[in-house]
Amino acid sequence: MTPAAELIAAARLLDAMGFMPSKSGNLSRRLETGFLITPAGLAYAETTEADLVALDPAGRVLAGHRRPSSEWQLHAAVYAARPEAGAVVHTHSPFATALACARQGIPPFHYMIALGGGDDIRCSAYATFGTAALAEACVAALAGRKAALLANHGVVALGASLAGARVLAIEVENLARQYLALRSAGLAPVLLTEAELAEVHAQFGGYGRVL
Repeated sequence: MTPAAELIAAARLLDAMGFMPSKSGNLSRRLETGFLITPAGLAYAETTEADLVALDPAGRVLAGHRRPSSEWQLHAAVYAARPEAGAVVHTHSPFATALACARQGIPPFHYMIALGGGDDIRCSAYATFGTAALAEACVAALAGRKAALLANHGVVALGASLAGARVLAIEVENLARQYLALRSAGLAPVLLTEAELAEVHAQFGGYGRVL
């Protein structure tokens, strides 16, 4: 599958899962010359490979006839800060976005939190969508992590591959749903200790290497 075809397939899958309501969210993958990103304001069911936009690291259009996603600065900033990132997925998945709107991250209540690269999933500081300030807040929240919530906005996940970033974005939503279910039931989740989390990270080993 070509990089463009993979990007379209991932976008349509996440859209079908309800992660990209009202043409929201965006995906990209790194290229030698910069990155390939989904276009602005186009339903993913209608998006074709020809609609994708290739940008250089500074955001200059290299190929494509549409406007790039309004969050291109966020993607560019992640690639600049994280050389290991081969792809970035940004969604508005419902449960994780609900937590983000409370400006709360996800604590280590389940061992799968380690898939995000650390001991929790942070929530970033708030900044207006499509701005350099949001890109900066996102990169800060991702320090030492592969996923973060964006305050009053959504989710960002990065991966060595697009498949890895997509899987991680789905897992963040799953964790958010479980965490909110506990809180909605009036139950206080028992958080893993530092020692327990260290064992989890050691046990994972190469488990999340694809991510």
